[in-house]
Amino acid sequence: MTSYIILLGPPASGKGTQAGNLRDHLNLAHVASGDLFRYNLKNETALGLKAKAYMDRGELVPDDITIAMVLDRLSREDCAEGALLDGFPRTLPQAEALDVALANKGVQINRVLNIHVPEDALIERVTGRRLCRTCGEPYHIKFKPPQKEGICDLDGGELYQRDDDTEATMRNRLKVYWDQTSPLIEYYRAKGVLVDIDGAQSIDHVTEDLKAAVADL
Repeated sequence: MTSYIILLGPPASGKGTQAGNLRDHLNLAHVASGDLFRYNLKNETALGLKAKAYMDRGELVPDDITIAMVLDRLSREDCAEGALLDGFPRTLPQAEALDVALANKGVQINRVLNIHVPEDALIERVTGRRLCRTCGEPYHIKFKPPQKEGICDLDGGELYQRDDDTEATMRNRLKVYWDQTSPLIEYYRAKGVLVDIDGAQSIDHVTEDLKAAVADL
């Protein structure tokens, strides 16, 4: 059975970690929108060059270019049995265009997994993150603190907070996410393919709930 699964979740919901876990469990290609953009930009593909022109002007890349990148990726051999879509679609027009493209292939979205986490918990996750300035090792002041405050356990490097890991930046990112994604959640719920997942649980519990939600696929 060909399976197309979408993973939804706000920034810091653990979506990236869970996408990796699900990919291995289902043996499906993991199609992440961020990876697609990096690939097309790095390799200067026709789509990448089109996207770069908008990005260089500080403009959003139009839906048709993003959709074309995704459909090109889904046409490759490793997606013959389906794919796990991560970070796409982001908007209702993208979701509608994806449905049309898949319908033309005689397939459809089988499941949409919506990882939800309370906003305060998301902000706590992000604002507490720290990185080693020399080796990049990640820490968290509450969930994974270093042995010595401000110092990396591995190489003694200085720990720092990324500029975009502030509360103000995170609240803005969440507003953008909810503005774009709330219609998507209701769109897929109306189709009967959406499953809500409690992302505030431990990583292992979230993984088990995700596996249960796709057990019939």
